[in-house]
Amino acid sequence: MRNRATLAAVSALSGALALTALTAPTAQAADSGTPYPLDVSFSDFKIAPAIKVGTTNQVTAKVTYTLTHGADVDITAQDFYTDPFLYRGTFGGDSTPELYGDDYATCTATSSTTATCTGTVDIHPADGDLTNAEAGTWKGAAEAIAFNGQDPSGSGIDYSKVGYKDQGDLATTLVQRYSKLTVNAGPEPVAKGRTLTITGKLSRANWEDNLYHGYTGQPVKLQFRKAGTSTYTTVKTVYTDSYGNLKTTTTATYDGYWRYSFAGTTTTPAVNATGDFVDVR
Repeated sequence: MRNRATLAAVSALSGALALTALTAPTAQAADSGTPYPLDVSFSDFKIAPAIKVGTTNQVTAKVTYTLTHGADVDITAQDFYTDPFLYRGTFGGDSTPELYGDDYATCTATSSTTATCTGTVDIHPADGDLTNAEAGTWKGAAEAIAFNGQDPSGSGIDYSKVGYKDQGDLATTLVQRYSKLTVNAGPEPVAKGRTLTITGKLSRANWEDNLYHGYTGQPVKLQFRKAGTSTYTTVKTVYTDSYGNLKTTTTATYDGYWRYSFAGTTTTPAVNATGDFVDVR
């Protein structure tokens, strides 16, 4: 799991931001006071309904939200920061998994007390950001901090002059294990009325060994599209075996394309195999 994209110097305090770019000693966090509640709130948090994460490539999800602030909060200050993040489980819990962006959000004022902010959630599966058990529903949150001239990397920082606010339960999204689906129909060509055997495999990303493994016991539809048409029709439902493999038979009647289609689950996105053309003679 990556650290928060804001202030490491404040990370030792409950509910504070963490900035990977700063390396202030943790002991400094206890120097003086605790952050005061910053007069900000967050709303209209928007993120894609699902984020599909494979085994190696970084995945970036854009987030927009509205930041509302008191007249005494200067969001244009160089030491004011805000960013969105995702969490799973209880908001603010010590063991709550969290996902952050690699940089701060940028905000554009829409009035004297509101701004539209744009940030990202950046997921690096090859770096161990996720475990398989963490696939599924995540919640959106946002945070902001105003240092008000205090240097988080310096000694003797007065945290009572630092304002901080975070807010959870702003939205939901699915973080899913990327899926793959194959199909092979044969023999090719085949005589009309003879038996076709259609094989395939449904697999999904394993975030713990960075490989793809079969997704077992899943219902997958066998579908056919007659040559010259554009619509697939479901022929039957087949279940994956203990290795994620699929195998069934059907009768060859027309030239056309055969594919498997998986409807998806909360942990694994829907996927269609690329149709395999069979010439029926």
